[in-house]
Amino acid sequence: MTQWLLDRTFRSSAGEVRWAVLGEGDADAPPVVLLHGTPFSSYVWRGVARTLAERHRVFVWDMPGYGASEKYEGQDVSLAAQAVVFGELLAHWGAAQPAVVAHDFGGCVALRAHLLHGARYERLALVDPVALAPWGSPTYRLLGAHSDVFGQLPPALHRALVGEYVSSASHPGLDPAVLAALVDPWCTEEGQPAFYRQIEQNDQRFTEEIEGRYGEIALPTLVCWGVQDSWIPVAKGRELAARIPGARLRLIEGAGHLVQEDAPAALAGALGEFLRARVGSGAGTGSGTCSGTESGSGTGTGGGRAG
Repeated sequence: MTQWLLDRTFRSSAGEVRWAVLGEGDADAPPVVLLHGTPFSSYVWRGVARTLAERHRVFVWDMPGYGASEKYEGQDVSLAAQAVVFGELLAHWGAAQPAVVAHDFGGCVALRAHLLHGARYERLALVDPVALAPWGSPTYRLLGAHSDVFGQLPPALHRALVGEYVSSASHPGLDPAVLAALVDPWCTEEGQPAFYRQIEQNDQRFTEEIEGRYGEIALPTLVCWGVQDSWIPVAKGRELAARIPGARLRLIEGAGHLVQEDAPAALAGALGEFLRARVGSGAGTGSGTCSGTESGSGTGTGGGRAG
């Protein structure tokens, strides 16, 4: 299994956050911040992060209640709280106007921080984001509505449930070692209740509060979408790109919701191209499709420590 260690900590308003930084960054390249979604962690960004770190200083972090970050009873891990924590981290890092790349509900976190809390970005890339209602599968809503019941499942049944749920985010299927790395944090004594806690708190109102403001986004924006995403259909990607002025849409063939795992080379290529484009040179316009069948060579998925 690829090693991934977040070796730094930050005491946020919602608990201790584990984070790391990769690369030194070229003088003309903005720092990049990667946001993960649910029920994942920064681990899903490991290959893309290492590729982008060849040119950029790349910040990765596990949100409170996720991955290696702190989990505890009564913790506020809502999308609203995560947006506040993101602003706190940006201030802590001194990352003035970074390029932000956000996946799944990390997209909502980045959008809320920008639209509601004034976080400033150099540019924004949204990868299969939670941004438009309705969202959340019937299974997701069932788990959230009965978190107290599911939280009492025997550990083996809980692991099987989480494993099946995470597996469904990939189109071609996940390597067993990768699946284990994504499931393991949810299967500890504090991880099992944390899994159902975060689902229970992820209310649709957190996107409804900002949907009407996407037309205010005035920075280069890229929307990437896995064509075979069974969690959030690609039609949502087209709708979102149409709502953000000048946004560019890139569709990635062969990828499901976990584009980072299904097509890391294609995603890294699309993001690298977007990050290299000069602001005002059409970086936020146009559309396209890229193949998700490329090999993972050059994505930096070998062993090593984050940061």
